[in-house]
Amino acid sequence: MRVRVHDGREVAGGASGRNGGFALRGGAPPYDIARNQLGPDRAAELWRLTERVLERMAALAGDAFRPTGSLWLANDADEAVALQAEYEALREDGFAAEWRPELGGRLAGRFEAALMHPTDGSIHPARWVRRLAAHAADAGAEIREHDRIESLDELDAEQVVIATDGYTQGLVDELDRAVHPTRGQVVVTAGTTTGSKRRISGLSSAAFEIWRSTRSGRHRKR
Repeated sequence: MRVRVHDGREVAGGASGRNGGFALRGGAPPYDIARNQLGPDRAAELWRLTERVLERMAALAGDAFRPTGSLWLANDADEAVALQAEYEALREDGFAAEWRPELGGRLAGRFEAALMHPTDGSIHPARWVRRLAAHAADAGAEIREHDRIESLDELDAEQVVIATDGYTQGLVDELDRAVHPTRGQVVVTAGTTTGSKRRISGLSSAAFEIWRSTRSGRHRKR
């Protein structure tokens, strides 16, 4: 297969280089709910697949990937019950997980409990995508940066993949009607020497706040 990539800007210049940087196993629902929806065998197969994908990402990404683990925090007693149910389902099926009913340090008194996923990781999104592009180029793909396509009629390929962010640029009417950009907010703290620099954390709450630590000890929050 001959592959050519047309990028309207530069590799990782759009949404692919600007995301939370979480590399997490699993699917959209918690594992215990996935077992009910998909059945135990299919849910376990999906989780094992995503763990293999994380291993593959780590092998391809180099220092763009860090095996930090992720900590999912419960804001209240109901969330603690839900997280514990997922923990018990994961452990029952042989997946690595840690239940933390009591939290120390700055988390003490702020959250009810936490579920640790030790196999999760953190990734530098722009560096990761550029690494993928380098691997693709080494394998023979042609990558054309700053080469915006105005119409699909310009392409002579039998198969076309449109990889878009929130701005579909009018190439396909169905995408223009379905995809709309939404603004998000990200803040980064000053460097700190306290606390762990290795952990990334997600709040499984109505607030839907996530954060992760950088190598320099700063913290990105969305």
